[in-house]
Amino acid sequence: MNVISPGATEDSVVGRLPTEVFQAIKTWHESGWTPLGRMGAPADIGNAVLLLCMDEASFITGQTLHVDGGASIMDPVFPLDIQRG
Repeated sequence: MNVISPGATEDSVVGRLPTEVFQAIKTWHESGWTPLGRMGAPADIGNAVLLLCMDEASFITGQTLHVDGGASIMDPVFPLDIQRG
């Protein structure tokens, strides 16, 4: 069994937060916390699920697939400029 660990997406529970909080989270991702510079879209999560359903992915098992634009690899201890390299 595999697991998808989604990052923040604009139409998720995050989108139901107060506008100021949601905007702060979105700005945080766009400012570089997420290496791709944006929040996720539903299609990003769906594409990962589709990938794991393909025959070509049959040897991928027991994994957690982080679909978060790279946010899970960022370390809050180091400045973003160093991590973006």
